[in-house]
Formats: sequence, structure tokens, C-alpha cells
Amino acid sequence: MKLVIAGSRPLSGVVRVGGAKNAALKIMAASLLAEGVCRLSNVPRIADVDTMVGVLRGLGARVGLRPDGSMSIDPSGVEHCEPPEELVKEMRASIQVMGPLLARLGHVRARQPGGCNIGPRPIDLHLKGFAALGASITEERGYVSVRAQRLKGAEILLDIPSVGATENIMMAACLAEGTTVIRNAAREPEIVDQQNFLVRLGAKVRGAGTDTIRIEGVESLGSTAYAVIPDRIEAGTFMVAAAMTGGTARVENVIVEHVQALIAKLREAGAEVAEGGSYVVVRGPERLRAVSIRTLPYPGFPTDMQPQFVAAMSVANGTSIVTETIFPNRFRYTEELRRMGANVRVEGRVAVVQGVPALSGAHVEAPDLRGGAALILGALVSDGPTELAGVHHIDRGYEDLPGKLAKLGAAIERVEASECQVG
Repeated sequence: MKLVIAGSRPLSGVVRVGGAKNAALKIMAASLLAEGVCRLSNVPRIADVDTMVGVLRGLGARVGLRPDGSMSIDPSGVEHCEPPEELVKEMRASIQVMGPLLARLGHVRARQPGGCNIGPRPIDLHLKGFAALGASITEERGYVSVRAQRLKGAEILLDIPSVGATENIMMAACLAEGTTVIRNAAREPEIVDQQNFLVRLGAKVRGAGTDTIRIEGVESLGSTAYAVIPDRIEAGTFMVAAAMTGGTARVENVIVEHVQALIAKLREAGAEVAEGGSYVVVRGPERLRAVSIRTLPYPGFPTDMQPQFVAAMSVANGTSIVTETIFPNRFRYTEELRRMGANVRVEGRVAVVQGVPALSGAHVEAPDLRGGAALILGALVSDGPTELAGVHHIDRGYEDLPGKLAKLGAAIERVEASECQVG
């Protein structure tokens, strides 16, 4: 399957953002701690969610899916301590079941996780946290085995504010004996969403959204119904698309506070951004001005928006300096962007982007999820059609991104590879 995209047209109209990928996956994992059935809504219909469903079912949970983006998870049958190897290799978020399984069963064994190839993302901070809670850890031949008869609360200082480690340790500590304090915790909105879900289950967690999270362990957790927050990266992708194509788009189902770093940069680049209660309206200028960015943990500029913003800067007026501080291999997509005529020079963790008047249609391939989104955005401002392979990467994290862009006026369609004849 490939995408064929015709460029040189502004995007305008109304688009609604789906549930947050990085919140939904972790909340699905956290449901393993429940004693009863959890009912989730606003879950995005994406490939990564399907993978997590497979992980949960492989552990013994019963999962029901509905077309409206809701699901039920009954973890009462969970007895297996090892998530399916082939699914853990596909998706890094699969490792988030380690904390709940350790707390629930006292043992978990898992393969080192996979996912997008954007740089080393070891789970050593997860394991250090489990060890601090009293678990014993054995690593051999690409597998990790963690055991504990009963976890005990502890003071845990993370070397860096790792999102995954913060979430995994927080889940494990919910059923630990005593109080756990996580310092230098990550502050991302998805962690706050996970805390809110855990509290609804009966956990005693507070402090998410700050650098210190406190968890008082309880004997057991109940069940709940919960709606996942909107996806700030999906929202940001539509905002950048409107700005760089010179269109006007109303992006709905947005928590505006979560996209403030992007709003600031779009305004600096010359776009108009109006903020509503649960929406933003972005109006792009004839041509954006070049601005520089540096990715940082939340509330800084998100690394997951860096590729899309580079695509916008590739047709901006002037030169941008983009510094990537989170994932060293995140610039892999720029090789494909250069095939489209972008003037991007990468030196280590820094990309120098000299804006050009327009890109050119080409045959390109998405190397990863966010890099794929950047190539779609580049195609939207290209002279001539673009053929994009590697669509499965994009489907991992976006709920029908081509369909939603088409509703904004993009000429974009899925075709079988044999049908593609872009010259």
C-alpha cells in the first residue's frame, strides 16, 4: 500500500483530533492492575492499539473492540507473565505491561522492545526503578526477567525524566507496600492522563505533571470507565499542515494547553493562531518565516513534532537551526525530504534547513512514524505528485491521517503498489 499525493493546494476546513496514542497504550497496559472490567473511550483506531490488544490477549485478558473507538478490558484471566515476543518486537510501548504484571503476578519476563528506529531507547531506568522497589532482575540473550514477592515503596530518582520509566514505575508502585516517590519524573500530559485513570481505579497517586510523583500503595484496585485525552501530536500535525500550505483550518478536540510550545513557534513563523475552549484555528501566511527550534521534554517543543516542523521550515523564508536533544536518529527522514528538493544539512543532532520556494514531487519512503508524517506534509507543498511508501509506519500512530487531510482539501489517496505510476 502506498499514498499518492498531489501538492500545491492550501488546506482549509474543520478536522477533529482522535484519542492520544501515547496515553491510550499506557492506559490499556494499566488496566492489567484492575480487579474488574475497564471500559475505555476515545481510543484511536491505529495499528499500535491493535498491537497492544494482541499483547493483552496474549497475557490472558479479554478485550472487546467497538467501531466507535471504545473498548472493554477484562484482566481477570491474566496468568501469563510473558507478553508475546513477536508483538513486543514490533512496538516499544509493549514494555509498559512489565510494571502491572510485576505488581499483579510477582514475575514478568519480556524481550527487549522494538518500535521506530530513531535512536537507542534502553529500558535501564525502568529496571532500576523496579530494583529500587525490591525486585530482582536477570538479563540474558535479549530477555529481561523481573521477580518480587511483594514490592515495597521507595525513593526513586530518575537519571533523566524518562516518560516510559515514569509510567512503568508508577504503575508498579500502585500495589507496592508503603509509599513510593519518583523524583525527576517526566511531566508529559499523557502521564497525567495515566494518573487520572489509576486514581479512578482506586490508586493513591498524586503529582503527575510535576517532577515529583507520590504513590501510596494499596492492596487492590477496582474498575472504571475512562475517556482518553486528545492526541496533541495529531493536533500539531494538522496545525503545521494548515500553516505551511497557507490554508485556514479549525482543529477540534484539542487541549490547547498541551500545544502551547507549537503555537508559540507557529506565531513566530508568521502564522495566525486563535485559541478556543477545545479548538484552535490556524491561518497560514503566503510563506512562513524561518524559525529555529530545540526539542525538549514537556512543556518544551516535542520531539514528536520535530519532523513535521522541519518539513514546514523546508519551504519557509530563511534558514532554520533545528536541534534534536531526545532521539539522535530522528533526522533519518531528511534523506527522503532531500529527494523532494529540500535543502537540509544534518550535522549530528543539528539540522540546518535552508528554505526553498517549493518542493518537488518524488518517490519517497517513510522511515518511521513521525518522519512519514513529515513527508506527507512535504508532499502537500510540492510541485507535482508524490508517491509515498512505508505507509504502515504512519498507520501505527495516526487514525486515518490521509482521510482527515482529504477532508481539509488535500488530494491524497491510498493505492496498491501495483497501481502507482508517478513519474
